[in-house]
Amino acid sequence: MGPQLVRQIREWAVELGFSQIGIAGVDLSSAEAGLAAWLSNGFHGEMAYMQTHGLKRARPAELVPGTVSVITVRMDYLSDATPEGWQAVEFDRLNRPEEGIVSLYARGRDYHKVLRARLQKLSDRISAEVGPFGYRVFTDSAPVLEAELAARSGQGWRGKHTLVLNREAGSMFFLGEIYVDLALPASEPTSDHCGSCSACIEVCPAQAIIAPYRLDARRCISYLTIEHAGSIPEDLRPLIGNRIYGCDDCQLICPWNKFARRNALPDFDERTGLTGRQLVELFAWTEADFLTRTEGSPIRRIGHERWLRNVAVAMGNALRSHDDAVLRAALQARADHPSDLVREHVAWALS
Repeated sequence: MGPQLVRQIREWAVELGFSQIGIAGVDLSSAEAGLAAWLSNGFHGEMAYMQTHGLKRARPAELVPGTVSVITVRMDYLSDATPEGWQAVEFDRLNRPEEGIVSLYARGRDYHKVLRARLQKLSDRISAEVGPFGYRVFTDSAPVLEAELAARSGQGWRGKHTLVLNREAGSMFFLGEIYVDLALPASEPTSDHCGSCSACIEVCPAQAIIAPYRLDARRCISYLTIEHAGSIPEDLRPLIGNRIYGCDDCQLICPWNKFARRNALPDFDERTGLTGRQLVELFAWTEADFLTRTEGSPIRRIGHERWLRNVAVAMGNALRSHDDAVLRAALQARADHPSDLVREHVAWALS
């Protein structure tokens, strides 16, 4: 079960569309103090599952008994059609307040499905080679210290924004893991290459990166528009601008992302109807429209109510930049929406 098998796994992984694999051990005890402090400060916000599982996130062998190694994978997600100078193209969207911005990773097929299916195929190939073995696959699911495992297995280093950075690929990639009961030789971790750069900290619209390598999720626009279920704090609404699902600013500004790679998999091609669309049009979607337009997309998991909440906030921010009768009429049409959450954000936007 040595280097030869790891080389073989790497070849299969590349055939399946993964950009890189690494192997991590299961002793993450040195990460426990930082995790405990982050949780005790409440930086996880409403992501109760993080508190529920607590330190089990840092103990793979407790989460999946019998685990002795973790195979980590990364998969680049910029679509093949991504233009040169894409960071500037994306930043420019902020100058068009009546257009809704969806985070780059969410414009194609739901990555959970893409990665899970391919991780399963990779596991099947390993099984065909070594015989039945114990394993479990994860893609941004269950209590897994994903970035920590990725960094320990040589996928890159933790950037000051807390995301994993790779010298050859920036940070525009998804991570996945296979917990296995096979003893595999661990990969060499890479060193930190952020240096004195603090661009991600400075660009964050809501100052959610409160110190290098420390993120307060409760202020993060990705958290507020995706994970957070209730009312968005009023003081943070103006900072959201026209971002209606996620936020890429800390990645767009990062110098390492000039090396971000495209992926030829059609799964990551942009779906029509999500990029460059007017807020008024997106706000008019009925629940049936929302479910149809977001089928197979990660956006579907926030549901229609939160979608309307997010778009209403963006419309309010657009009205602040200049009053517009069409925006006002669209908001007014939903002023009596059955949802308290939608009504509250519509009233705020109109005010």
